Amino acid sequence: MINQTAERAVMKRNNKSVMNMVGLAAVIGLLVFSSQSFGEEAYDEDTYGPKAPIIWTKPVKGVVFYHKTHTMDAGLSCDMCHDTLFEMAAGAAEEKADFTMASLYKGKYCGACHDGQMAFASNTRCATCHVGVKGYNKLTGPAPQGKATGKH
Repeated sequence: MINQTAERAVMKRNNKSVMNMVGLAAVIGLLVFSSQSFGEEAYDEDTYGPKAPIIWTKPVKGVVFYHKTHTMDAGLSCDMCHDTLFEMAAGAAEEKADFTMASLYKGKYCGACHDGQMAFASNTRCATCHVGVKGYNKLTGPAPQGKATGKH
Protein backbone atom coordinates (compact mmCIF):
# COMPACT_ATOMS: atom_id res chain seq x y z
CA MET A 1 0.00 0.00 0.00
CA ILE A 2 2.84 2.36 0.81
CA ASN A 3 4.47 1.42 -2.50
CA GLN A 4 1.23 2.20 -4.37
CA THR A 5 0.95 5.58 -2.66
CA ALA A 6 4.58 6.35 -3.46
CA GLU A 7 4.06 5.22 -7.07
CA ARG A 8 1.00 7.46 -7.41
CA ALA A 9 2.94 10.41 -6.02
CA VAL A 10 5.77 9.81 -8.50
CA MET A 11 3.29 9.41 -11.40
CA LYS A 12 1.47 12.58 -10.34
CA ARG A 13 4.77 14.47 -10.23
CA ASN A 14 5.79 13.06 -13.63
CA ASN A 15 2.41 13.95 -15.16
CA LYS A 16 2.70 17.46 -13.75
CA SER A 17 6.20 17.80 -15.26
CA VAL A 18 4.96 16.55 -18.62
CA MET A 19 2.04 18.98 -18.55
CA ASN A 20 4.39 21.83 -17.62
CA MET A 21 6.66 20.93 -20.54
CA VAL A 22 3.71 20.76 -22.94
CA GLY A 23 2.47 24.13 -21.69
CA LEU A 24 5.92 25.67 -22.03
CA ALA A 25 6.29 24.28 -25.56
CA ALA A 26 2.88 25.73 -26.49
CA VAL A 27 3.81 29.18 -25.17
CA ILE A 28 7.15 29.13 -26.99
CA GLY A 29 5.42 28.00 -30.17
CA LEU A 30 2.92 30.84 -29.94
CA LEU A 31 5.67 33.39 -29.38
CA VAL A 32 7.78 32.12 -32.25
CA PHE A 33 4.99 31.75 -34.78
CA SER A 34 2.72 34.66 -33.85
CA SER A 35 5.04 37.16 -35.49
CA GLN A 36 4.80 35.49 -38.88
CA SER A 37 1.87 34.16 -40.82
CA PHE A 38 2.53 30.98 -42.71
CA GLY A 39 1.85 31.17 -46.41
CA GLU A 40 1.72 34.96 -46.32
CA GLU A 41 4.09 36.70 -48.67
CA ALA A 42 6.24 39.45 -47.20
CA TYR A 43 5.22 42.94 -48.29
CA ASP A 44 7.72 44.47 -50.70
CA GLU A 45 7.26 48.20 -51.33
CA ASP A 46 9.26 48.07 -54.56
CA THR A 47 6.80 45.52 -55.95
CA TYR A 48 3.53 46.62 -54.33
CA GLY A 49 3.93 50.35 -53.64
CA PRO A 50 4.18 52.21 -50.35
CA LYS A 51 2.94 50.30 -47.32
CA ALA A 52 1.68 53.44 -45.58
CA PRO A 53 -1.77 54.53 -46.71
CA ILE A 54 -2.35 57.54 -48.90
CA ILE A 55 -4.68 59.85 -47.00
CA TRP A 56 -6.42 62.34 -49.25
CA THR A 57 -7.71 65.55 -47.72
CA LYS A 58 -9.24 67.04 -50.87
CA PRO A 59 -11.96 67.34 -51.93
CA VAL A 60 -12.95 65.92 -48.51
CA LYS A 61 -10.79 65.00 -45.55
CA GLY A 62 -10.29 61.40 -44.68
CA VAL A 63 -10.22 59.29 -47.83
CA VAL A 64 -7.77 56.42 -47.52
CA PHE A 65 -6.05 54.37 -50.22
CA TYR A 66 -3.92 51.30 -49.53
CA HIS A 67 -1.64 50.09 -52.31
CA LYS A 68 -1.57 46.61 -50.70
CA THR A 69 -5.33 46.18 -51.16
CA HIS A 70 -5.04 46.87 -54.86
CA THR A 71 -1.68 45.30 -55.74
CA MET A 72 -0.81 42.43 -53.41
CA ASP A 73 -4.37 41.46 -52.47
CA ALA A 74 -6.24 42.13 -55.76
CA GLY A 75 -3.33 41.31 -58.05
CA LEU A 76 -3.23 44.59 -59.96
CA SER A 77 0.09 45.89 -61.27
CA CYS A 78 1.31 49.43 -60.66
CA ASP A 79 1.07 50.34 -64.34
CA MET A 80 -2.66 49.64 -64.36
CA CYS A 81 -3.13 52.98 -62.59
CA HIS A 82 0.22 54.77 -63.03
CA ASP A 83 0.66 56.90 -65.13
CA THR A 84 -2.68 56.66 -66.92
CA LEU A 85 -5.13 57.31 -64.06
CA PHE A 86 -2.74 58.71 -61.47
CA GLU A 87 0.62 60.43 -61.78
CA MET A 88 3.37 58.83 -59.73
CA ALA A 89 3.96 62.09 -57.82
CA ALA A 90 2.46 62.17 -54.33
CA GLY A 91 -0.47 64.56 -54.00
CA ALA A 92 -0.77 65.24 -57.74
CA ALA A 93 -4.33 63.93 -58.08
CA GLU A 94 -5.90 65.90 -55.27
CA GLU A 95 -4.47 69.13 -56.67
CA LYS A 96 -6.48 68.71 -59.87
CA ALA A 97 -9.80 70.53 -60.14
CA ASP A 98 -11.55 67.45 -61.51
CA PHE A 99 -10.53 65.18 -58.61
CA THR A 100 -14.11 64.97 -57.34
CA MET A 101 -16.68 62.31 -56.63
CA ALA A 102 -18.57 63.45 -59.74
CA SER A 103 -15.56 62.62 -61.92
CA LEU A 104 -15.20 59.22 -60.22
CA TYR A 105 -18.84 58.50 -61.07
CA LYS A 106 -17.96 59.29 -64.70
CA GLY A 107 -15.09 56.79 -64.72
CA LYS A 108 -12.09 58.98 -63.92
CA TYR A 109 -9.44 58.21 -61.32
CA CYS A 110 -10.69 55.45 -58.95
CA GLY A 111 -13.94 55.32 -60.92
CA ALA A 112 -12.14 53.71 -63.87
CA CYS A 113 -12.26 50.41 -61.94
CA HIS A 114 -14.79 51.21 -59.24
CA ASP A 115 -17.65 51.06 -61.71
CA GLY A 116 -19.76 48.29 -60.18
CA GLN A 117 -18.39 45.66 -62.56
CA MET A 118 -14.65 45.43 -62.05
CA ALA A 119 -14.90 46.58 -58.41
CA PHE A 120 -17.63 47.99 -56.21
CA ALA A 121 -19.08 51.19 -57.65
CA SER A 122 -17.66 54.46 -56.38
CA ASN A 123 -21.13 55.56 -55.27
CA THR A 124 -21.53 52.52 -52.97
CA ARG A 125 -19.74 51.30 -49.85
CA CYS A 126 -18.61 54.83 -49.00
CA ALA A 127 -17.04 53.91 -45.64
CA THR A 128 -14.61 51.56 -47.38
CA CYS A 129 -12.56 54.60 -48.46
CA HIS A 130 -14.09 57.50 -46.53
CA VAL A 131 -12.89 57.05 -42.95
CA GLY A 132 -14.24 60.39 -41.77
CA VAL A 133 -12.67 62.80 -39.31
CA LYS A 134 -12.37 60.20 -36.53
CA GLY A 135 -10.64 57.75 -38.86
CA TYR A 136 -8.44 60.52 -40.22
CA ASN A 137 -7.42 61.53 -36.70
CA LYS A 138 -6.65 57.91 -35.82
CA LEU A 139 -4.35 57.65 -38.82
CA THR A 140 -2.69 61.06 -38.51
CA GLY A 141 -3.21 62.20 -34.92
CA PRO A 142 -5.68 64.88 -33.84
CA ALA A 143 -5.88 67.86 -36.18
CA PRO A 144 -5.96 71.43 -34.92
CA GLN A 145 -9.44 72.69 -34.14
CA GLY A 146 -11.04 74.49 -37.05
CA LYS A 147 -13.75 74.39 -39.64
CA ALA A 148 -13.74 71.34 -41.92
CA THR A 149 -14.19 72.09 -45.59
CA GLY A 150 -14.60 70.11 -48.75
CA LYS A 151 -17.40 69.32 -51.15
CA HIS A 152 -18.48 65.87 -52.18
